[in-house]
Amino acid sequence: MDIATLVGIIIGVACTAYPIFTGGFPKTFVDAGSIILVFGGGMASVLISYRIKEITKILKVVGNAFSKREADLEVTIRLLVELSQKARREGLLALESDQDNISDDFIRRSLQLIVDGVEPEMIKESLDLELDNMTLRHERGQGLFRTMGVLFPAWGMIGTLIGLINLLKSLDDPSNIGPAMALALVTTLYGSLLAHFVCNPIANKLSIKSKEEIQQKEMIIEGILSIQAGENPRIMEHKLKTFLSSEQRDNYERSNGENVQENDERSNSSRIITE
Repeated sequence: MDIATLVGIIIGVACTAYPIFTGGFPKTFVDAGSIILVFGGGMASVLISYRIKEITKILKVVGNAFSKREADLEVTIRLLVELSQKARREGLLALESDQDNISDDFIRRSLQLIVDGVEPEMIKESLDLELDNMTLRHERGQGLFRTMGVLFPAWGMIGTLIGLINLLKSLDDPSNIGPAMALALVTTLYGSLLAHFVCNPIANKLSIKSKEEIQQKEMIIEGILSIQAGENPRIMEHKLKTFLSSEQRDNYERSNGENVQENDERSNSSRIITE
């Protein structure tokens, strides 16, 4: 699980529960009718706005928001550079043997296009089309939660209006005004919590993860086309490093320096043993 999401949930629940319980009347904040109105009404509006098959994917989309999986650009660059070096030494057809060892489906499919001898323009068009469709799928998931983030507060306001109407009917009894007003405002609280503590944060997290994945795939497309064109691996590596932030680039350079040092030490050890 993404640790930031977990910590955010814990802090949010604690910050909400503290004033409720220190106020001395926690039961005031629990009302079954308000919960049914806000949550049930919001989901009814979602059913009207979306198709069933899209709504059934909510749990899967939520899982992506809580997933710890991140796009590791540095590892991807190293893999593409290794593939480029092999292609320069042994030819493009030699890359076919590496496909089973690559976990990234996008890279594996891209390599298959190279091995099959597809023209560069067709490869770019095919990969760009796949990327565009992936982006649309991601936007639908984000849009679903953004829609719920708008609908839940609206239903909370509807509940408040209903409560206020009932309140006005009982103005002849002043003792009922306070409890009735509190109950009327509870629905607004529920709607705001669902929108700003659940739906909008999930939509934002999904947006961030989507942008990271899109950036990774754009980098892969650039690397694949460079491999097919037979570019020098160092030139390709320099181009791919432009996708990295300054911190990521420093980590990448430092890691590469350590790998070079290890290889030199192994080479020296082998030379000594041979002698």
